[in-house]
Amino acid sequence: MDYLYLGLGSNLGDREKLLHQAIGMLTERIGGLERLSAFYETQPWGFCSTHPFLNAVGVWRTAKSPEELLRATQVVERELGRRRKSVGGQYADRPIDIDLLLYGGRVIEADYGSPGAGSGTIHLSLPHPLMHLRRFVMEPLAEVAPDVVHPVLKKTCREILQEITRLADKGK
Repeated sequence: MDYLYLGLGSNLGDREKLLHQAIGMLTERIGGLERLSAFYETQPWGFCSTHPFLNAVGVWRTAKSPEELLRATQVVERELGRRRKSVGGQYADRPIDIDLLLYGGRVIEADYGSPGAGSGTIHLSLPHPLMHLRRFVMEPLAEVAPDVVHPVLKKTCREILQEITRLADKGK
């Protein structure tokens, strides 16, 4: 069993309800929820929209494989109304978004066969390759896991958030 850190976001529909539904579905399918951050309202990142996001980070204790976790999160997204994943940095409004951020100290780059009749693959990068650039991820993550160390950057979540904050303050 290890700790899994998931980033959750929603900017369409009843955002809070969708986040709570996703959290409940994930807990049923992957393991026990250990901690949940507050919900943070944030502006969209990487695209323009008039719909703000509600973001959170949850911590689950699970024995599932990384592939099982990726598939479970994608099924929950589809069941809650998400129709397409962001590809190639092209982001759009969505009812739910679930990102695998950290899973223990694992560092993974893997492709898995896509389920169903369609061909193709689904890709998993752990730790999440952009998490350290996103305040909407690092703020709730630092709330629930301030001393967890990023396995590549070798910095705690608190230290990464402090760096993001310093850079934002310099830009003002």
